[in-house]
Amino acid sequence: MSSSVRLGAGRYIDAREIPESTVSTLHELSTSDGAKVTGVLRTPPGARTVVTLIHPRQDFTHHVLVSELLARGTAVWTQGTRSVNNDLNLLHEQAVLDMAAGQVFLRERGFAHVVTLGHSGGGTLAALYHQQAGLAPAGRITRSPAGRPVDLAGAELPVPDAAVFVAPHVGQGRLLERLIDPSVRDERDPLSVDPELDPYSPANGFADAPVSSAYEPEFVRRYRAAQRARIDRIDAQAREMVAETDAARIRFKRTGSDGDRRRVLAPRIVTVYRTDADLRSVDLSLDPNERPYGSLFGRRPDLTNYGLVGFGRLSTPQAWLSTWSASSTNADFLRCAPGVTVPTLLVELSGDQAGFPQDALAMMASFGAADTVHRQVRGLHFGGPIAPGEPSGSSLAADVIGSWMSERFPLAAG
Repeated sequence: MSSSVRLGAGRYIDAREIPESTVSTLHELSTSDGAKVTGVLRTPPGARTVVTLIHPRQDFTHHVLVSELLARGTAVWTQGTRSVNNDLNLLHEQAVLDMAAGQVFLRERGFAHVVTLGHSGGGTLAALYHQQAGLAPAGRITRSPAGRPVDLAGAELPVPDAAVFVAPHVGQGRLLERLIDPSVRDERDPLSVDPELDPYSPANGFADAPVSSAYEPEFVRRYRAAQRARIDRIDAQAREMVAETDAARIRFKRTGSDGDRRRVLAPRIVTVYRTDADLRSVDLSLDPNERPYGSLFGRRPDLTNYGLVGFGRLSTPQAWLSTWSASSTNADFLRCAPGVTVPTLLVELSGDQAGFPQDALAMMASFGAADTVHRQVRGLHFGGPIAPGEPSGSSLAADVIGSWMSERFPLAAG
């Protein structure tokens, strides 16, 4: 039997049933800075190794890999952060503390081996956690990019025994830098367009779906430079908002006035229009792999780009700088990867729409571990099959993960 697991925007993937012998328990944990996070521990009989699944923004409770791993005799811990399904104020530095609470909990449960599994954006969070856990407390991050204190030095950050990455992308900020539409002329107007940069204009190389577009190298160069420039402009806006709040806080400490206090409390929100505009979604000749036409959000990026869905659409300035700014975020996969020093497996999905072959090669070259393995299986970013009737990418990935772990932890179950 199987059940349908929803992953991402409109993605339903058939997953096998959880083995009947599995014991499932729900836990609420306190982080070192006083937040509450929850997780589900599923344990098959005799399991001594546990795999942890966490994403900074999404609920992984019913991730398609859960049942696959349980069927192979491994316990699975799925955990949320304090920002799950509501990333308006997501700070990756706080998400590290959330992940740490789960790592401490699993060590206390007595598992012999704890393995992190980072899928998609969970990969960068895992890489950031490994980086920070491997540092002496004095060398850890002390403030978010917007200046908010975060006490990673005072937190217990157990180093996991191994790391698995499945279809990891380069980080929320780097990913948004690839997706953001640089043709937006007015940040207050979702329909404003600079025709010279419009990715969905036939004059620039766009072809109607599902025909692959064909952008000239010069347009691609200008486009990507303009994407970085738009990120920089939004960064400046976010930092101005942070400065206004900080100034009001200083005044309030001096005056104690309710007016200044309201200015401190008043939300400042960064709204970012049109973030489904990666040229690779519609030009399959750019960084080619086995991906289908379209983006993570749909088969018509020229339409979904103008819709509600998309990364980084609404956030506080603090969250923008911590999570969505390629220039400011600490959660950058390639910068964090040297801190991953435990045995490491990277499973690349051949039809990934968010990570590309050159990304996987760069990640492999950046890991700090001596024991690194890179495998590729057929599948889409969320783990679906590339073609109808084929095995799912998640089941193929699970086979690779199971074999890899059994070689390193032969007593995984019993």
